[in-house]
Amino acid sequence: MTSRNVQISSARALVLVLVLLAAGAPLSLEAQGLSQTPAQSVAPAVSPPGAGNAAASVSWDSLSAEQQTLLSRFSGNWSNLPPGRQNALARGSARWLGMSPEQRAQARDRFADWRGLGSEKRARIRERWEHYQSLSPEDQQRVRDGIHKFKKLSPERRRELRETWQRLTPEQRERLRERARQRRENRPPRDGT
Repeated sequence: MTSRNVQISSARALVLVLVLLAAGAPLSLEAQGLSQTPAQSVAPAVSPPGAGNAAASVSWDSLSAEQQTLLSRFSGNWSNLPPGRQNALARGSARWLGMSPEQRAQARDRFADWRGLGSEKRARIRERWEHYQSLSPEDQQRVRDGIHKFKKLSPERRRELRETWQRLTPEQRERLRERARQRRENRPPRDGT
């Protein structure tokens, strides 16, 4: 893999992980051809994350027929799965079933990319994801804003920035991060409060 491909892979890693973690199990099921039934709209069988029901079990019967088809490999063992896993599978299957064919194709491609990464690379990405999850909602929003801003740049400018970043020593990178933190702390709030 070339240096440029590694750089592109790193830049896409966060977006890839967000997609994989949100719909990881259904993606792998779909990639194995276990879902043949498209659904136009499927209401989730559980509340979204953070709604306070993470510990509540999801009964198999509460899943839609499309979700049951998609998750059929879990049917015999569903009641033995931890409630958190049941919730994640239910949410992920609902999300998958609500995707357009184009979104599913893109998700499959990203899943194939994920599977093509080495175990060390996947472990680093998981660590970054866990770090992201530990951030405050405000800091998570800053990260999302930064990614959005970066994506709006021209391909040439993104390449220049990646190359510049790669040339920096770890100490120089940390100094840049610290300056950015200081600028954020000294900036007045956006909403004027």
